[in-house]
This record gives sequence, structure tokens and C-alpha cells, in this order.
Amino acid sequence: MGNSSAHETDGGRRPHQQIPVVVLAGFLGSGKTTLLNHLLHRSAGSRIGAIVNDFGAIEIDALAVAGALGDSTVSLGNGCLCCAVDAGELDVYLGKLAAPEAGVDVIVIEASGLAEPQELVRMVLASEHPGIVYGGLVEVVDAAEFDDTRARHPEIDRHLALADLAVVNKLDRAADPERVLALVGSLTDRAAVVPATYGRVDPEFLFDCRPSEERIGQLSFDDLHDQGDDGTDGLGGNGHAGHLHTGYDSLSFVSGVPLDPRRLMRFLDSRPEGLYRIKGHVDLGPNDLRNRYTMHAVGRFLRFYPEPWAPAEERRTQLVLIGSGIDTEALGTELKGCESDAPHADEHGMWGVLRYVQGSEDEPDPEPYGG
Repeated sequence: MGNSSAHETDGGRRPHQQIPVVVLAGFLGSGKTTLLNHLLHRSAGSRIGAIVNDFGAIEIDALAVAGALGDSTVSLGNGCLCCAVDAGELDVYLGKLAAPEAGVDVIVIEASGLAEPQELVRMVLASEHPGIVYGGLVEVVDAAEFDDTRARHPEIDRHLALADLAVVNKLDRAADPERVLALVGSLTDRAAVVPATYGRVDPEFLFDCRPSEERIGQLSFDDLHDQGDDGTDGLGGNGHAGHLHTGYDSLSFVSGVPLDPRRLMRFLDSRPEGLYRIKGHVDLGPNDLRNRYTMHAVGRFLRFYPEPWAPAEERRTQLVLIGSGIDTEALGTELKGCESDAPHADEHGMWGVLRYVQGSEDEPDPEPYGG
């Protein structure tokens, strides 16, 4: 079974604490820079490393510059890091931002002017830095100008087909918003489609937000679900109810019965349209008594990280599923159907899971666009 020591990262960061790298794409005027600015200012205590072309559109004027880290890198007062780079420098800056001393929680790459979104995604997946993990391709479209944009840039159809998340921005300006949402949905391949105005997408949809008080490490399972019914974020922040229309749903799945690895992989292989993220850990029972398997899935990208159970740790599965327009009740039923109290291991049952363990000989090529 997996050797957890092989998956340790720089600075002792545990495997499931790898920094997600989100690729943010969209044509000029779609609002991706507005969305990036929104994330930078609403990061709920998380430190964002933003790799962009041009500082001109990034709103740093109201933020105190704390000091320089390099020729084109600044450390901002709110903990954000921005780099003005070209494609040749991308891997260098990924390494710099992923360094433990940078203290970054998520890296956002603005794709415009760097490369085709598909190529940027491939570069992220091809990176051998153990401290990062692919965090998804987010394509931002202008709902009000979508028809004209498609006429001028037919490649947008290809970009949407590759996206893990499509943000339909400026929906309030569209003459027929429902038609645009349906059209964008028809052009994606199972991606979540989220409506937005002024780029206001809840950061929790894209990455785990830290509590507003400074804290070491990622959010715990319980922290993530400390959500108030009044729309507050439950993390000491003021929430975004009333002006954030992210349109996403979430499901918490907890089970004290181990999951059957074959059934789990069938569930993951057939995960439905709109299911954007899955995170947490699974107990595979007698199929691996030593390890629990932390799971990271975004869009069609999937990875497992085996790590030993703590001696006194309660053995159970804890998963969070996040998506747009997903049937949470049906998903919960399907996951329940993955439970198995079989006392003995399935001789070849782990093969499907181990294909997605980083460093495994059977690990599939880094390619987020299939299965």
C-alpha cells in the first residue's frame, strides 16, 4: 500500500495540504480580473499567490506593500503575493510561491497573455514540485456579450469544453440570462456553471478559506461546515449573503462503515455534471488497514494520498462534495451504496484507487480532461 513518506512535501507539509493552483481564464472584458480582485479582497484570512501579466488592473493601491521578495514579486499587507511573469517563468514562480516560508494557501494564475488555458493547465500538471496540486480551470464569460464574443473568438467553445468551472459573469446585464446559462452549460463537459455579477464568487467554492483569525494548517472538516443558516460564513467573517450569487450546493458525507474501493471508483468515474470539488478522506477498511486515503478531486482531476491512521483516531469516512445544480440527496445515496462491511480484502479491489496515488507506477498521465 501507499508509503506516506514518499508523499511528504517541502517543509513537512502533509500531502493533503498541497497548495491548489487555480488557472483563471477568460477573454478581455469577461471580468476575470474583477473576479481575481474579489478573491484577493475576500480571501477570509487565506494567503493568495496571484500570478498575473500586468499589475495595472490589480487593485493594490489600497493595500499596504510590506516589502519586496524579488524583481517582480511584492508581499501585500493582506498576505497576497502577486507576480508579473511570462510563460517561461511560470514554474519558477510556482516553486517560489509554494515554498513553506511564503505561507501561501492557494495560487491563482490569470491566463490572459500567458498561454492557452489548456497549455497552462498542462504546465501545472507537469510540474514536479511536491508542494502544489492542480486546483482547476475556471473560465469566466461575459453573459451580456457572450454571443458577440463567440463570433469573434470561436475558440471560447474549446476553452469551455476544458473548464472545470464556468463563471457566467455580468448576468444582470444579459437580455436573456437563462438562455446564456443554458448555452454555456451545453458547451461544457460536465463542468459546474455558476452565475455571478461583478465577479462575486464565494472563495470557498474555489479553495478552503482559513478562519479570519490566523491559524496554522488547513481547515478541519468541522470548520468547513460551521456555516450559519443566516448566510454568514461561520468563520468569524461577515459572510456574503445578499450579494454573492454563487449558486452552489454542498454535501457532507460521514460514515463509520468502510467504503468498498471498487464501488467508490465507479462512483467517481460517473460523477455527475456540475460536481466541482470532492475533498476529505476515506476509510477503505480491510483493503488497507494501515492507511486512510485523503481525496482531492476538482473537475475531472483526481488524486488520493494514503497516510497512516493515528493510533487513537476514529476510523470513518468524511467527505465534502461541492457543485452547482447537483442532486445532493442522490449523491448521498450513491455514496451510501459504496459502504461495505466485508471482513476480508478484495484481492484486486485497490487497483483503481492506487492508479490515482501520486508516485504510483500505475498513476495515469497528468491529464484532467478524461474520465
